[in-house]
This record gives sequence, structure tokens and C-alpha cells, in this order.
Amino acid sequence: MAMRISLGHVDEYDEKVATFAHQLGLPTIQLHCPTNLAGTDGYWSLAELQALRERCDADGLIIEGLENVPAAHFTKIQRGVPGRDEQIENYLKTMTNMARVGIRLLGFNFLTTFVWRTDMAAKGRGNAAVTAFDLDRIEAGNALATYRLTPDEPLEQLTAAQMWDNYQYFLDAVLPTAESLGMRLALHPDDPPTEEPLGGSARIFTSPAALIEAHRRAGGSAAWGLNFCIGTVSEMAGEDSVNEVIDALAPLDAIAYVHFRDVRGTVPRFTECFLGEGNLDPARVIRRLHERGFDGFLIDDHVPAMIGDPNTWGDTSSEAYCSRGRAHAIGYLQGVFNALGLPAAQAC
Repeated sequence: MAMRISLGHVDEYDEKVATFAHQLGLPTIQLHCPTNLAGTDGYWSLAELQALRERCDADGLIIEGLENVPAAHFTKIQRGVPGRDEQIENYLKTMTNMARVGIRLLGFNFLTTFVWRTDMAAKGRGNAAVTAFDLDRIEAGNALATYRLTPDEPLEQLTAAQMWDNYQYFLDAVLPTAESLGMRLALHPDDPPTEEPLGGSARIFTSPAALIEAHRRAGGSAAWGLNFCIGTVSEMAGEDSVNEVIDALAPLDAIAYVHFRDVRGTVPRFTECFLGEGNLDPARVIRRLHERGFDGFLIDDHVPAMIGDPNTWGDTSSEAYCSRGRAHAIGYLQGVFNALGLPAAQAC
């Protein structure tokens, strides 16, 4: 396989999204805890996964992978509280059912209070709506608290040591089954990558060194991969931290896939932005990924809301997803691929 661009982070899949993918020339798609999957029994059933697979097949789109099970399926695993073993058993059922329908990539995170922002309507270039984070404003709470994957259960104080233990417990429980199924599980870094606890919980995947340690703890398992969120990693130390992760993990085939976005600034404060005006040079990063042997897919990630677009995080409908901001981001990436002589769209 060659590095390629896929339509990604789709929350609600329908005919509009399929048409958007085809208009952009993308034959593959990645879905983010899609609302098409009810998961009412605590896991994604074989029947609903099969229906989703068949629908995408009928639309002429190949599913690259899924990302994030519902919060209600995973929070006890993250927090290490009673009930996590049951959630792990259900996670194994989800993995098994995914493998049976030929979807072999599942992204996950250990963000006990999910992604954190202090402003959901900051002003970007030309007054485009973007999100922002300022550590000095965290006492006001998470401005993303109403997002559907942000847990609303009370949280006991969790230390970094406890979070590492919870992560290791999860890996030990699921990686052997993932290996036997030919599945790959992909870890998302902590966004924002701040050492300051947010909402009562420490964050541990906050530096290149921590992501390298996350890989080490998987014991060389081919079932472990990094969901390389370039925007999050650039929040650490700009392009330097992005390069450090690429150089360490890409040659080991430990990067499963890439979220491609960028921000201006690093922790303790940053603002999301259009590609090409932030912490990194997109062409340099894509070239480096290619040169270090990465052969997975890239997806667009958070995008600014341009004139006429619904707000950037507040609406997960297909109408909001198929936005000017997203088309701009994907077109930008396609242009970079073309300039570098890389095929931007390939069927997997």
C-alpha cells in the first residue's frame, strides 16, 4: 500500500457524505463512532456492522477503519473502575464483529474527560470559526462538554500512575485477541497535551517520549498502532515534536493512520487554524512521513468553519460535515500530494 488520503472523521454516514467523497475523488472512508451503529448492548453488533459495510460498498466506498466506540462503552476501562472487565469483554465482541465484516482498524483514546477546549468560537483567518485552548481559563470548564463523546459521569481524581496502569491493563486484555483477529488498535494522543490535570484526571500521552513509551508497553505487538493526530502533537512543541514522532515510529510501522490538521501556538495556549498557517509546513511533514516509510492513510481532521458553514464542532450532521472548510482542507492535502508526486487517492 501507498500513503493516501481518505475521507475521515465521519460521524453520520449517509448519501450526502458518499456524494461528497466521490466529488472529492476519494474512494475510501473512515468513520468516527458513527451514529449508524447503535451499540445498544454495550458493543457494536455483527448485524449493524454488516449493514454499514454493505451500505458503503453499495455507495462505492471502502471503509478504512472506525474510531472511538461510544463513551458509555469505554469510560470504565479508561478510569479503571468496577465494570471495566465487562466493558473489555464487550470491546472484544466489537473487535470480533468488526473483523468478521472485514473492518480491521479501530481507533481509541485514553482521554477520561475527552478533548478539552476553552473556546469553541474563536476567530481564525477571515473570521472563520475555530476552537482554542488556554490553560489559564480551564476553571470555567470544558467548552466542548456538550459534544456527544464527552463523558458526563462524575470523575474521581486520577493520577498519571493510575492512568498508565489502566492503559496497560487494557493492552494486556485486548492485544492478544486483536492479534488473532488481524485487527489493529490505534491510540490517539491526549488533546490538549498538557501535564495539568483537566476535569480531575491526569493526561499521560502528552509528549513524543510518552507516545514512544505507549508503543513500548505494547510489547512489539503488530496489533498496536498510533493514531497520529498531527495537530495534537504539534500542540506539544510544533513541528519538532511532529518530526520526533515520525522518526521514532514510522520506520517501525507503528503509525496506523494520520489526522492531519494544525494549530497556531503550543500548550499552554493554542488556536486551531487553516492548513499552512500554523506550527508546521504540511508539505515537509508529508514528505517526511513518506521518506520514513509510512504507507497508511491520512484524513482531514478538525476544520475551520468558513462562511456559510455550521459551527466547527457543534453539529455532527452530514450537512455540517460536508462543509467548505473540509473541502478546503482536503483540496489542500491533495495539492500537496500532487506537488510531491504522490497519488492522493488509492483504493486499499
